Amino acid sequence: MAVDAGGRSDEGFTSAMATRALVAACVAAGLNDRGAELIRLGENALFRLAEAPVIVRVARGREWLATAQKEVSVARWLAAEGVSAARIVEDLEQPLLIHDHPVTFWHRIVEGSRKPDYGELGAVLRDLHSLTVPVGLQLPRFDPFGKQELRIDRAQIPEDDRSFLRKRWRELQDRYAELRFDTPRGPAHGDAHVQNLMVDDRGQVVLIDFEAFCFDHPEWDLMVTAVEHHSLGWQSDEQYADFVSAYGRDLYDWPGYETLRGLQEFGMTTWLMQNIREDERTAAEYRRRIAALRDDAAPRDWRPW
Repeated sequence: MAVDAGGRSDEGFTSAMATRALVAACVAAGLNDRGAELIRLGENALFRLAEAPVIVRVARGREWLATAQKEVSVARWLAAEGVSAARIVEDLEQPLLIHDHPVTFWHRIVEGSRKPDYGELGAVLRDLHSLTVPVGLQLPRFDPFGKQELRIDRAQIPEDDRSFLRKRWRELQDRYAELRFDTPRGPAHGDAHVQNLMVDDRGQVVLIDFEAFCFDHPEWDLMVTAVEHHSLGWQSDEQYADFVSAYGRDLYDWPGYETLRGLQEFGMTTWLMQNIREDERTAAEYRRRIAALRDDAAPRDWRPW
């Protein structure tokens, strides 16, 4: 289902634009948007409905429609496999295209009293990577560059930053072309950090966010936590040891780690810069990250986002 375009995705994705899409999507789906709360504005806008146990995801633009369709298919597959993962609302048409924004509806996960730990992340990834993708489920390869050009072109950043990012983007493409993997391809989450796990009120660990889900090498999932630990210092040695023990591998020992580190840090910076006009805190963190990218030897005193 599509609702006539009421905004252009290249004008920048704001909370106001996302809210307009949410209201129209709820009308189309027969849901009440009264009291809906914006809980995150990142790659998508996430809203928590007050009148139903539903989370609504509003994507940035029409170009993310195929991704939203993939997310729905992956959610159905994981449900059929019995994997503890986010579930779509099955009795609604999915996804909707509202004002050029793909919109999907998800059952709200009631959070428990604790956060997931890194050992649980390692175990979830180990089990996910052991699954067999069914015939008919078409998953893309992992593409570390797919969104970067759009982000660089559209972000409201200084032109000097834009020129630097385009140059670094080309350098990373050259390094990526030389990368060699020694593992088989299989299902991969594609954005496998601990914030994409939740622990529900029954103590069950739940995997969320299938936007980057792909069929590729498991290293793409391991790089996130490895970079967060070895480069950014976001986990203690004990936390990272739990992750490695649960999964069974430390990516830091792999010759391709430095290339993946460069790709991960670049993606973390361009992801954040999309929202620098939302508030000064986001803008300040973007400036911190872009300054570090300009000096490979500089410490990464980045803040988790």
